[in-house]
Amino acid sequence: MKKLMTVALAATALQAGAAEFRLPAYETTTLPNGLTVILMERHEVPLVSVRAVVKAGAVHDASKAGLADMTGDALLLGTPRHTKAQIDQAFDFRGADISGGSGAEQSGLFASFKAEDTAALLPLFAEIVQQPGFDKAELGKLRDRKVDELKQAKEHPRNVVQNYYRAMLFGSTPYASPASGTVSTVSALTPDDVKGFHQRFYRPDNAAIVVVGDFKAADMKAQLASLFGGWKASGPALPAQVNGKPQAGGPRVWLVNKPDALETTFLIGGAGIARNDPDYVPLQVVNTVLGGRFTSWLNDELRVNSGLTYGARSEFATFTQAGTFAISSFTATEKTAPALELALKTYNRLWDKGIDKATLESAKAYVKGQYPPRFETSAQLAGLLGEMFVAGMGREQIDNFMRDVDSLTPARVRALVDKHFPRKALQMVMIGNAEKIRPIAQKYGTVTELDITADGFQPR
Repeated sequence: MKKLMTVALAATALQAGAAEFRLPAYETTTLPNGLTVILMERHEVPLVSVRAVVKAGAVHDASKAGLADMTGDALLLGTPRHTKAQIDQAFDFRGADISGGSGAEQSGLFASFKAEDTAALLPLFAEIVQQPGFDKAELGKLRDRKVDELKQAKEHPRNVVQNYYRAMLFGSTPYASPASGTVSTVSALTPDDVKGFHQRFYRPDNAAIVVVGDFKAADMKAQLASLFGGWKASGPALPAQVNGKPQAGGPRVWLVNKPDALETTFLIGGAGIARNDPDYVPLQVVNTVLGGRFTSWLNDELRVNSGLTYGARSEFATFTQAGTFAISSFTATEKTAPALELALKTYNRLWDKGIDKATLESAKAYVKGQYPPRFETSAQLAGLLGEMFVAGMGREQIDNFMRDVDSLTPARVRALVDKHFPRKALQMVMIGNAEKIRPIAQKYGTVTELDITADGFQPR
């Protein structure tokens, strides 16, 4: 099966004065073994960016939180033919970059190098993806480092507040699984766990190879077919998985006690949207007004006008099947009550006053100005194409971005606010000195108390 994308990068003047942005042409091909190959030629700079993207992440960790993350990082620990030091030397010697990683729903390997080094480095890249060695000693050192990082993470509430928030909203479903795991789960991971995860999920019919840069598509296809064509899937195709929806119910507060805290870190919100939601683009504009830039309502009120915090923002965090919305900030313990009150008062301006035309036009101009630079480099475009593969997105959301922004009106904004911004039964996470902020928390819903020193992010 082959699908050729032929719409090229175009810049034409729109009524609003911004340039229309369209994705450059790219080609999607499926190899006989089920591997998706996505190629985008860009000859302006003699560089190549390649990504191996696997539909496997924290949502597939089951009871072993942190396993996908460990596996993604462990790809670079060596293969049966090349040690970690040899891999590092091969890329460093040529001024190239390579890294592995994992998130909520995807894992993979990412590299950038000079076009002239493709013949030397692409075969090594393919070897790492398909045949990692998972050396026991190196895995042990990696696991120990991750455990140490997890032990330190809770010293800084802003590092972990999102983990508590997702656990609160998604309960026992896969989206609640913390990508980095917990001290107990990561400490228990074994080489067999990592090998098993790789064998189960790193398979051609669950993956894509994305290449963007200075190459000829026909030559690159032939090279990728040679390097990856022999990659075989083990067992039947992976079944579809339901990863969870935000839990409904009354207003709740998770109060996470950190007795030595001098600040209260908080998130307020509820259910959001999936990454491929048709309202994704216009919601970025609306959120820009509320809390998506330095001059947003939230930052103006909580930082500039009142001095209650050094920053406040809001965000729609999206996954393939669901998402969350949250206002986030932090404040000195003694200022917790006024900060929360002001954050909620500012949030309610979306309904009480709405967004006027002048404010909306300013946000639209800001969003349009910020958008094209996000997809200028080959590495950025490769990342976008990988994200689109995992989320099951077509190019329409990107190509229609400017149109969707320009068509947004105050009336449309009101409809979007009513549809997507949670107003009732708000969910809140507060991390701070519980003894001092407990009475405040009780004003906002049913309170569940947790201790930040306890392992994990769920109530016991």
